[in-house]
Amino acid sequence: MRIGQKLAQIGRVDRANVMTVAERFQHRGRGAISNQSGRYERETHEAVDDGWGTIESEAARLRTTLTKETPRTIITFNKSPDIHFDRSINPYRGCEHGCVYCFARPTHAYHGLSAGLDFESKLFYKPDGPDLLLKELSRPGYVPRPIALGVNTDAYQPVEREQKLTRRFLEILSAHNHPVSLLTKSALIQRDIDIIGPMAEKRLCRVGISITTLNSKLARTMEPRAATPHKRYQTVKALSDAKVPVTVMAAPIIPSLNESELESILEAAKDHGAIGAGYVLLRLPHELKDIFHEWLVQHYPDRATRVINQLREMRGGKDYDADWFTRGAGRGAQAKLIAQRFARTVRRLGLQPQRVPLRTDLFQPPVLRGDQYRMDL
Repeated sequence: MRIGQKLAQIGRVDRANVMTVAERFQHRGRGAISNQSGRYERETHEAVDDGWGTIESEAARLRTTLTKETPRTIITFNKSPDIHFDRSINPYRGCEHGCVYCFARPTHAYHGLSAGLDFESKLFYKPDGPDLLLKELSRPGYVPRPIALGVNTDAYQPVEREQKLTRRFLEILSAHNHPVSLLTKSALIQRDIDIIGPMAEKRLCRVGISITTLNSKLARTMEPRAATPHKRYQTVKALSDAKVPVTVMAAPIIPSLNESELESILEAAKDHGAIGAGYVLLRLPHELKDIFHEWLVQHYPDRATRVINQLREMRGGKDYDADWFTRGAGRGAQAKLIAQRFARTVRRLGLQPQRVPLRTDLFQPPVLRGDQYRMDL
């Protein structure tokens, strides 16, 4: 996105306003259209036509890079009152799935990178994470509660096939009977059913599968490197057959784009064995609003104005309202109607709006080399 292209931050927009954010670039197989500078950067860069028409040439292929990260701790704690977990582990930063709506995109600004194409092509991984997890679980004062694995960026994104970091985390959590919840839109999670299944039998594991649309064309442009909707439902069935409690997240709900599919998504979830359901209204914090706006204009110019205005109506006239308890559902008549439709469909299908509780009483702290053996006195 170029300087001066951004929409006004509040109020309604018309078609002429929206078309100003149009970009001329697109990388095949990527979600974001551009690579605008992060919000902490002093400089911004933009392509300029030098008179030879090269600015209209097809963009060079964007390759994914993987950089080692060496954090001092691996479990991140939070005190947010409107989310169901107080701790999480993210094996990766950035996500090659390239979902254009991903709320985690702005976190790449902490690395001096863009929330756009950088987020889905310049990835970070934590190979020492499993060793750090063992150390943190072995601390005398550690109190076990469910760990949410891969909630900022998907723990089963494509690089997991080679890195197997998520599987190593699961092996540790399983060995010490520590509860874990997983959220993914990848069919790769089926690889780890041999770990997840036995954990679920002990009530130590639950899984959420994110399904945004049944429309394969929409999914391809909105989530270019994620599993197809069909494969995700197959994954729900495979996990359900393994007696793993599965919740389907219809997330995010985007007005005038996939909102009309809410009931169909939940009905298909029930048919494939899901026992629970949830939804989240699209969130557009920081740079994400600009990334999503230009994507809309690129792929859905006929409805971009309507989508933006309806979202703003549910956010008090802004692109995003970060207030607890409403940031995931919005405000106003349309937001209320979506909530009522969801609640009615969940009741009709017999799905659970609440997550299956997990056990913490089975936890067995690891004893590391050099530690004094713990005694049950």
